[in-house]
Amino acid sequence: MMQTSELQWTSEEQLIAKAAFNKAYAQEIQALVQGVRDRASAIAGTEDVWTLHDFLSARRHELDGKYDERESALIFVFADLIKEGWLSLDDLAGLDPVKLSKISALTRMM
Repeated sequence: MMQTSELQWTSEEQLIAKAAFNKAYAQEIQALVQGVRDRASAIAGTEDVWTLHDFLSARRHELDGKYDERESALIFVFADLIKEGWLSLDDLAGLDPVKLSKISALTRMM
């Protein structure tokens, strides 16, 4: 069985992957912005400001780690994004069936 690091991505698959990646990122950022607006509107004092700062720092760290565009990581990234609800397998239609089956299997394992 071929390892994920050995999978080759065609130029068409790269376009599909980039579109799906960008879609998930945009959706998650939109949700983050709304969450920040909600939290900011509830700020009553200094402690709330620092709590919001800590929240944003943690989310930035999480998002920077999650959205890894390296081809060797995409199978895992897409599996995570599907499991979290930011993507569906339909968003990846057009990828090689081997890649899709790996992503699908990982969503059930994670």
